[in-house]
Amino acid sequence: MTGKIQTAANNAAARQDTPKTLNGWLGLYKNQIAKALPSVITPERFVRMAMTAASSSPMLQECDPMSFIGAALTAAQLGLEPNTPLGQAYLIPYKNNKKNIVECQFQIGYKGLLDLANRSGLLKNVTAQIVYENDDFEFELGLEPKLKHKPAMSNRGEAQWVYATYHLTNGGYNFEVMSMEDVRNFAKTKSKSFTKGPWQTDFEAMAKKTVLKRVLKYAPLKSEVASAVTNDGGSFELDIKDEDVNIIPVNYKEMDDEGEVVVDTQTGEVISV
Repeated sequence: MTGKIQTAANNAAARQDTPKTLNGWLGLYKNQIAKALPSVITPERFVRMAMTAASSSPMLQECDPMSFIGAALTAAQLGLEPNTPLGQAYLIPYKNNKKNIVECQFQIGYKGLLDLANRSGLLKNVTAQIVYENDDFEFELGLEPKLKHKPAMSNRGEAQWVYATYHLTNGGYNFEVMSMEDVRNFAKTKSKSFTKGPWQTDFEAMAKKTVLKRVLKYAPLKSEVASAVTNDGGSFELDIKDEDVNIIPVNYKEMDDEGEVVVDTQTGEVISV
């Protein structure tokens, strides 16, 4: 890691008691992790949550320990349980070819993002819907935007569009619409986990999340929701000093057939190829 920050992994490298397992790393920094957790989650529950998530994928157990703990702590601080049937959040392993290590990516699920948005107290209603080819659907932008969707009663056909809306408690509203083709192209370009994880197992939910993130950019959000939107799809490093722990989002890099792709976790944009 660059600058003055030195990760706990580097600090422990010179120790003879360097943990050999994720459970060992969690135990080593139990006190510091406890201080970073919200009051509703005990250290014991966090360890159970993290180890249950790790058991869902053998590759997760090969992850750099600090990136895994950072991603798991991010989920915990947002009050989301990763890698469960609830679909709130995901810890996804990926190979960082430049570093030649496996790192852990935090990815919020559609249901998790919806839950956070509804917690804000500023939004009266938030929703995302799939439009199928036999639905009655039309939308209009401009000075007087309009959105109409009447689902077909049966035989709805293939998914064609996805949209998200919100209504504010003061009466304001907004919506965003994307075609499924646009969603798929967006995911292929911006997500390094498109070929695995929820993009493959639950594409429609991820499509809803994609358009929901877009519309929430224009909504008044509390800091935890804004943080979730900003750090979604990111990797993390931990700065652990004495009794304190800081979770640090980092730009992630991956290698593909065309070369190195660098993505800014603060904006989600590809910043160089």
